[in-house]
Amino acid sequence: MRHNRPNASGLASRRALLLGAGSLLALAGCNSILTDRPPPQLFRLSPKSTYPADLPTVPWQLVLEMPVADAGVNTQRIALVRSANQIEYYARANWTDRAPAMFQTMLIESFENSRRIVSVGRESLGLRADFVLKSELREFQAVYDGAGPPSVRVGLALKLVAMPRREIVAATDVERIAPAAADTLEDVVDAFDTASGHVLKEIVVWVLTAGEKHWLQDHPEGGKAKS
Repeated sequence: MRHNRPNASGLASRRALLLGAGSLLALAGCNSILTDRPPPQLFRLSPKSTYPADLPTVPWQLVLEMPVADAGVNTQRIALVRSANQIEYYARANWTDRAPAMFQTMLIESFENSRRIVSVGRESLGLRADFVLKSELREFQAVYDGAGPPSVRVGLALKLVAMPRREIVAATDVERIAPAAADTLEDVVDAFDTASGHVLKEIVVWVLTAGEKHWLQDHPEGGKAKS
C-alpha cells in the first residue's frame, strides 16, 4: 500500500496554525489576568440643597459654561499634592466624571435645588440666557502639607456676564479648605464633599444676589425676563 507523505509546505502551514493557536491562548490568558484586577473605585460628590431664607427669587435665566481647568485637574483621577511642583493621584480611585464636568453638574443641580431661579442649564444646550457664568476650577485636590491627614482645597474664579452685551457685571473668587478626618480615601472624599458643598452654596448665593442687583438696575420696573 502506498502512503502519501505531507510535503514541506503542508508541514509549515500546520506549524503556523499551531503557533497561531498558541498565541491566541497566551493572549487569552493575559486578558484573564488583566480582567481579574479590581476596577477603580468611583466616587461622586453632592449638590447643595440648603440656602438662606432671604435668598432672592429671580426672574431671569442662567447658562453655565463648562469650568476651565488645567490638565492636572481636568481628569477623572483624584488629585493629591505633596509638594508645590508635583501632582499625584490616588491609586484605583476615580471621580464619576472629569472634575470640571462633575462640578458643572453639581452647580446646576444646586441652582435647581434652590428653587429661586426661572431656568438654569449648560451652554451646550443652546438655551437663551440673560446671564452666563464663566468659571475656572483652579483648586481641586487633597494637600499633604505635613504630618497627619491631608486637607482638601476647592477653589474657583468666577465671572458673571450679562447678555446679550457680553458685559462682565460681577467677578469673585471662592475657595474653601476642609481637613480630612483621617488619611483614608473615604475620609478624603468626605472632605472633598464638605469643601465643595461650601463652595457650591457660596456660588449660588453670590450669582443670585449679584445677578439680581444688576437685573433690577436694567429693569427698575421689576419686570420678568422674556421667555
